[in-house]
Amino acid sequence: MPRSQRNDNFVDRTFTVIADAILKLFPTSQQAKEAFAYYRDGMSAQGDGDYAEALANYEEALKLEENDYDRSYIYYNMGLIHASNGDFNQALEFYHEAIDLNPRLCQALNNTAVIYHYMGEKAEDSEVAEENFDQAAEYWVRAIRIAPNNYIEAQNWLKTTGRADISSFI
Repeated sequence: MPRSQRNDNFVDRTFTVIADAILKLFPTSQQAKEAFAYYRDGMSAQGDGDYAEALANYEEALKLEENDYDRSYIYYNMGLIHASNGDFNQALEFYHEAIDLNPRLCQALNNTAVIYHYMGEKAEDSEVAEENFDQAAEYWVRAIRIAPNNYIEAQNWLKTTGRADISSFI
């Protein structure tokens, strides 16, 4: 039974009813509707902390979803799961997939930068640390260019480390 049919809390049931109504009214292919159903079930499982089920649903959604914009969010959510489990290399792969499909996905740009920054802090070799910090700066600059009022801590870090002139973004 799909997760969307098992939800027992009011918010999940309401979301499912509304999403199902929109799917019935929205003129789209059956394949796109199935992809969305898997995505929705993946989000529900992810919200409940059932990451294995969420990833399985996202993988099914990717098999069906043809729209690159929608696929970018599936990859992004898969990256979130891997990052929360400490699998940063796998998370980076999914974030890069998301960014390749949707270069304006600020959340993926920011999360990629956060991981590179973390890897820079943990690196024992100063050259490796600098490479990771440079990568973090690159992704934060891209995110800030898209959303200049966001990522204030990143802006401060970029400014204090001399990695970017933040005034040029605002």
